[in-house]
Amino acid sequence: MAPTVDFHQSGDRDVQYVKAGKRRLFVNPDADAARKVFRRKSRRMVDKTTTVKEAVSRLIHDGDYVASGGFGSNRVPVAVMHEIVRQQKRNLCFSGQTSTHILQILVAGKCIRACDAAYVVGQEVRGISQVCRRAFESGEIETTEWTSAALAWRYKAAAMGLSFLPIRSMLGTDTLKQSAAMELDCPFTGKKYAVVPALYPDVAVIHVHRSDIYGNCQIEGIGVSDYDLARAAKKLIITAETLIGNEGIRLRPEHTAIPYYLVDAVIEVPFGAYPSNMAYCYFADEEHLQDWLEAEKGEETLLKFLDKNIYRCKNHWNYLLVNGGLERLNQLRQKEHFADRS
Repeated sequence: MAPTVDFHQSGDRDVQYVKAGKRRLFVNPDADAARKVFRRKSRRMVDKTTTVKEAVSRLIHDGDYVASGGFGSNRVPVAVMHEIVRQQKRNLCFSGQTSTHILQILVAGKCIRACDAAYVVGQEVRGISQVCRRAFESGEIETTEWTSAALAWRYKAAAMGLSFLPIRSMLGTDTLKQSAAMELDCPFTGKKYAVVPALYPDVAVIHVHRSDIYGNCQIEGIGVSDYDLARAAKKLIITAETLIGNEGIRLRPEHTAIPYYLVDAVIEVPFGAYPSNMAYCYFADEEHLQDWLEAEKGEETLLKFLDKNIYRCKNHWNYLLVNGGLERLNQLRQKEHFADRS
């Protein structure tokens, strides 16, 4: 694809914009268009508690652009992702900043048609998700590539109410060529920058340690991009390990990463990140994550695995019971609390 060039006069310097990436942009970066959506959101502090089933049915629709909080297999909103598969949502676009197990779930459920990909197929030290690999290699999922930092900065631009941010990352790389970024000359110095478009997801889903019924959320440990993601998303679903009173939130306001007025739904889901790690609460179920990878090696074994762990489970609690219930969860809780994890 030939690059497109535009010029913008800034003072006495011509600023040159060059289309550097050849891949498609999946979501409109227009800050003013997003602002029209944000203006319609209520600022009233009202009870937003609901169920996972109801939140997915009401807030996530076929064709939506969805983003997930957490990091890899750490504090990821598994309960909601299982429900997306259970309700057979289709043709979703997805932001794969550091989304390994989450994308694994959604691809196995045939929910994804396109992905902004940074780190998505490798399951860290566990191995490669075969179902994701096949989907990307076959072209089943349309892909636009970014670095993890570039996707984080796209959220940052949206959180700032902008349509883009200039960065130096990706310049001179094939990742830039496989992205939808642009290049520009700095109007002040003339030096070249990459420009990444703001990312305003239709829906974001974030699992937190605690929230009140209004959606004031507190997160322990690694936060990654959740602060910006919560402010970039047009709709936000929160699952929480526990719900606490608003007075508990007010006692430690400096810990509130997500304020209530950004949130559309709040669901109390203890162990809602299982089988991923939840900092200071429970360790990842490495055996179950390996079971996922083993099941993906054949279509029939994968279908049986999904049937057992998602389709025949009424909700996340049923999923926990199928995989060892309180006895297993207590083992993972002890593993997280003690240094010896051998």
